[in-house]
Amino acid sequence: MSLPFEAFIGLRYLRARRRNGFISFISLVSMIGIALGVAALIIVLSVMNGFQKEIRGRILGVASHLEISTYDARLSDWPAYVKLAEREPEVRAVAPFVNAQGLLTSRGVVRGALVRGVEPAREDKVVEVGQKMLSGRLADLKPGGFGIVLGVELARQLGVSVGDKVTLLTPQGNVTPAGLMPRLKQFTVVGVFKVDMFEFDSSLAMVDLKDAQLLFRMGDAVSGVRLKLSDPMLAPDLKIRLAGKLPPEATATDWSDMNANYFRAVQIEKRMMFIILTLIVAVAAFNLVSTLVMVVTDKQADIAILRTLGASPASIMKIFVIQGSVSGILGTLSGVAGGVLVALNLDIIVPAIERVLGTKLISGDVYLIDHLPSQVLSGDVTTIALISLVLSFLATLYPSWHAARLQPAEALRYE
Repeated sequence: MSLPFEAFIGLRYLRARRRNGFISFISLVSMIGIALGVAALIIVLSVMNGFQKEIRGRILGVASHLEISTYDARLSDWPAYVKLAEREPEVRAVAPFVNAQGLLTSRGVVRGALVRGVEPAREDKVVEVGQKMLSGRLADLKPGGFGIVLGVELARQLGVSVGDKVTLLTPQGNVTPAGLMPRLKQFTVVGVFKVDMFEFDSSLAMVDLKDAQLLFRMGDAVSGVRLKLSDPMLAPDLKIRLAGKLPPEATATDWSDMNANYFRAVQIEKRMMFIILTLIVAVAAFNLVSTLVMVVTDKQADIAILRTLGASPASIMKIFVIQGSVSGILGTLSGVAGGVLVALNLDIIVPAIERVLGTKLISGDVYLIDHLPSQVLSGDVTTIALISLVLSFLATLYPSWHAARLQPAEALRYE
């Protein structure tokens, strides 16, 4: 296949052995630098995507995809809201709940707790707490039985296990001749769960819905209803649709609103890491500038001969643009291939490194997870590759322009 002479000469310069071996070395270093920068960017963003997905999955294992409540957290006609939600095609399950604050005491130890009243059968379809039980079952919560299910850290702090008694103190007090006295009720621990989220494992206590309504004087009302969707990502759109159907006193809140600070922090961190690592790619790409400047200096006689044979300045510029761009393309493609390969096999690579070093790189106590998750997104890979290619192309412009301005007489004066 015939090539334009600019492409032919540019590719020939790329393949040819140069008289100055140092130039070849710098060119190779530039390509390797681009490849390493691109690979590092893909791996880091894939790990951050995986971490975000893992934590989101754990949060949604305890928190609902969407909640309908009122501003005073008292939903009286909640069955009507359940029917309204079930008419939406994305909704897979709906469960009422009562949320309240309380103090749990046992053997002289006092701990604050988020007390959640639930219907076990419905709750099992909305969240995964029932699948995360270390002992007992969520179904052991019975109306009037005053059983309680605790997070594993909360149970450990209170020093209780299944079958032990705990006392719950509620903010709603009883008025007596001696003044306002807190309400107390003794519960029996019927289960302990572990969802691997310290926030929930250390503070969440679940009781039967009827018991919670009685204890917190809710009557037949609930705090709200929780919805599970076929896809959590549909929650923001469904929230907007429900807003037009709900009465003025009711409001819908999706999982991204309930954990907005966390996901905003992760997004900002991901954006900053992208910028920092892109600068590494930029430094590697602009190493092409020094490489091409030296190539142009080395090829001055060739450039002068081409000019005398009739090559235009634009053609000379194209030769070196092609040469530099091909180096950038090879470096980018190598980096993409290496980055994607490593990112897809981190579950094998990281344990192997841990075995060699004899230490745990990822501590579950600090990072919430004990492994390095990875999720390669095609959009991220495409963006990284395009940025690398653009930076590589820009890096070729000045040396190529300098070569195009070279005067044949000046170049051949000392030949």
